[in-house]
Amino acid sequence: MQPTRWHRGQIKMSEIRNYTMNFGPQHPAAHGVLRLVLELDGETVVRADPHIGLLHRGTEKLAESKPFNQSIGYMDRLDYVSMMCSEHAYVRAIEQLLGIEPPVRAQYIRTMFDEITRIGNHMLWIGSSGIDLGAMTVFLYAFREREQTIDMYEAVSGTRMHANYYRPGGVYRDLPDTMPRYKETPWTKGKKLKQRNEWREGSLLDFIEAFARDFPSKVDEYETLLTNNRIWKQRTVGIGVLSPERAQQLGCTGPMLRGSGIEWDLRKKQPYAMYHEMDFDIPVGINGDCYDRYLVRVEEMRQSASIILQCVDWLRANPGHVMLKNFKVIPPTREEMKDDMEALIHHFKLFTEGYSVPKGQTYAAVEAPKGEFGCYMVSDGANKPFRVHLRAPGFAHLSAMDELVKGHMLADVVAMMGTLDIVFGEVDR
Repeated sequence: MQPTRWHRGQIKMSEIRNYTMNFGPQHPAAHGVLRLVLELDGETVVRADPHIGLLHRGTEKLAESKPFNQSIGYMDRLDYVSMMCSEHAYVRAIEQLLGIEPPVRAQYIRTMFDEITRIGNHMLWIGSSGIDLGAMTVFLYAFREREQTIDMYEAVSGTRMHANYYRPGGVYRDLPDTMPRYKETPWTKGKKLKQRNEWREGSLLDFIEAFARDFPSKVDEYETLLTNNRIWKQRTVGIGVLSPERAQQLGCTGPMLRGSGIEWDLRKKQPYAMYHEMDFDIPVGINGDCYDRYLVRVEEMRQSASIILQCVDWLRANPGHVMLKNFKVIPPTREEMKDDMEALIHHFKLFTEGYSVPKGQTYAAVEAPKGEFGCYMVSDGANKPFRVHLRAPGFAHLSAMDELVKGHMLADVVAMMGTLDIVFGEVDR
């Protein structure tokens, strides 16, 4: 900063200006597509301006241009870390407009897979947040278990990410009786191969039960690495404090709201699927900082494992249908289609023009891993929605970014980005 000489020998320092920099989209902690324009005073953040829209794909407009069932796959691609929860909100909105209720077994399967999805989401979150703040090992540990949740997706739907498994009226198919097994390779054989296939000898339910019983011990490992880690606490305690009143005003939901001490969870307050039959607790924080939000998510993983075991017990004892037998909405099976002319006509009509939904409007919300994911749908009686609007939790959380990081150091922006747990598929839509 050069002094400027006045004509009478006085010296005036030139004006001090804040420094503006781009955080992302190339920054590894910026989740790929966030441009955060930061105004800095030294290393202290004065203002944060999120620039979004880099992953905008027009999902809502696309859903308004095609039959109802053809947009289920688009929902997977919104929050592409917790796929089935996004499907669940969209499918529930259609069911409410149609006035149909899926079979109880399908509801239990949905509940179970929503919780498997929650575990998968939180494991990716704990791994990526850890590596953002310098904890490499927890990333490797978390992805070890996340791989098994993706194996469950693959076993039930045939695909590892975009499952397209929920349908209006139930789920695509029942749980399979066998699990894919690892094949022998030069590196995996003999005793090691048998060990890797130990949980895969039975059905998918056996595999899920073995996973859910073992999982709390794995969460203990994550906590050993992080919960009392001096560096982790220095980076998260007292960072991004959000008061309960302000969290409500900003529209926060999920762990962001519960971390501030407000016990709000749609699974308890507005139960859907079979959550009213489940016995589980809602973890809440006290201080509303990054550390409390971390503890809330860790405890949520333990509660999810408990819910999964309750669903497994019920599903074992109660076989039955997983789809409604309503050929106006649900296609007939291949056997029925090839045996009955009426079923063939239904099949042809459903896969060409779809089904018409009565006029009306509805809002269906689920407690997704990141918060309240909702689908507002308007039908004008046609075979495609007149209007679809999706309520993404990450969008509300990102709008609080400026308030949360103001006054913190530049390095704390990374910690805040991690604790928001945002995915830009749903933010940009």
